[in-house]
Amino acid sequence: MNDLVTLFGGGGFLGRYVAQALLKAGARVRIAERDPSGAYFLKPLGGLGQTQFMAADIAKPDSVRRAVAGATAVVNLVGLLKGDFQKYHVDGARTVAEAAAAAGVGALVQVSAIGADPEGASAYARSKGEGEAAVKAAFPGATIVRPSILFGPEDDFVNKFAKMIRTLPVVPVLAPDTKFQPAWVANVADAIAQAALSPDRFGGKTFELGGPDVLTMAAINAEIAGHIGAAPTFIPLSEMIGCAMASLTGWLPGAPITKDQWLMLSKDNVVAADADGFAAFGIDPAPLAAIAPRWLVQYRRSGRFGLVEKA
Repeated sequence: MNDLVTLFGGGGFLGRYVAQALLKAGARVRIAERDPSGAYFLKPLGGLGQTQFMAADIAKPDSVRRAVAGATAVVNLVGLLKGDFQKYHVDGARTVAEAAAAAGVGALVQVSAIGADPEGASAYARSKGEGEAAVKAAFPGATIVRPSILFGPEDDFVNKFAKMIRTLPVVPVLAPDTKFQPAWVANVADAIAQAALSPDRFGGKTFELGGPDVLTMAAINAEIAGHIGAAPTFIPLSEMIGCAMASLTGWLPGAPITKDQWLMLSKDNVVAADADGFAAFGIDPAPLAAIAPRWLVQYRRSGRFGLVEKA
């Protein structure tokens, strides 16, 4: 296989799995990061010369043009949960798409998010929606991939809750009734790799990728507690309290939740009924319950080989 795929953000949580899926498929991978040294751990995963590294920032067009030169496919994985959404989700995504089109790249995959909507309530959702529109305008054959919440050993979602559940006797639960469809990061990475390598099948389409189970925030916390053998008291926080917390303290450095993140949590994060999903890629997604115990053992008070007491 002679494919050369440029991954913007290839050293991140999802990016490392996309890189592995592409390397396994025999493609050459170019990791484009602002600081590529942070992604050097990927080098041993490929054969000699199969992995390249390049300094690039999607906010700097010249670096983007250099990073896509000679590539047969480009994947944009760059995303923020807070910060300058316009700069990266919209303008940066447009820069990548325009550079890919100008370079004659055969495939472009834009990683967005479920809930992306130019008219969305949160700035995050709006920027993701506007970014999709900018990409499609510059590269009509782009594939848009919208994952739900991702889980895996390096995530900032399940691990964050597991740490709280292990250490706190009382755990507050924000947006307890909001629904999610957690997707295993390796499944999503496999779909992205397929889209990058087969634009004739997936180009110009939008896919929403969610796991097989729809779980509320309260149910996710309870499941994590069960896996690590913890039995804290969960306190569901009302919408009024959650909104007040985000509004009054969200602007502080290190705040547990920003006002925009609260707006994101106020809406269910599930695959639309009419959306194309994992089935289009021939992937049977794994549920959280089948994967999470593999790494959540680190949070058991009695260790990996101790008994897990069910609450």
